[in-house]
Amino acid sequence: MTDSVSRADGAESRPERTGTAAPAAPTDRRDEDAVSRFVERFAAELTAAGMQRMAARVFAALLASDSGSLTSAELAEQLRISPAAVSGAISYLTQVNMVGREREPGSRRDRYRLHNELWYETFTHRDQVLTRWEKTLREGAASLGPDSPAGTRVAETAEFFEFLQNELTGIMDRWRERQEARGGATAWR
Repeated sequence: MTDSVSRADGAESRPERTGTAAPAAPTDRRDEDAVSRFVERFAAELTAAGMQRMAARVFAALLASDSGSLTSAELAEQLRISPAAVSGAISYLTQVNMVGREREPGSRRDRYRLHNELWYETFTHRDQVLTRWEKTLREGAASLGPDSPAGTRVAETAEFFEFLQNELTGIMDRWRERQEARGGATAWR
């Protein structure tokens, strides 16, 4: 006897019998070993780029979590690190505006969450740093003398940061337009 399934149009369909089992329904399970390898690999890339090692691991774990949010205990367990290591990493990540802290309702536990539009905000803050560097470099070039080798080198560095800032502004504007065209929502928040 075969089971029939009602379709949306009211007709019945019968599953085909092919001698092989029907494919398994998709599950929400992830390959935790693969996730762990990704976290460690991405953390290594962030560390190579200059981020503190433990902060990079915590950030990568948050990025790889479906909710973009984990407690200190969850991070410590997943990464096999001490709560003190989590605390130090979170301090760094909040200082550079990559992670926020929020209280779980009805609990004394904090959850650490990636900021919405994380990369946009991170690069916006970087843009502010470039502005300060450019200003300091221009003042330095004037102090060193515009015709001296050091003054010329510092002035060229200031010009580079000015160029970079202008390009970054255009990139950020195009990203915002792209997000608005997609409906403005991020996939993970």
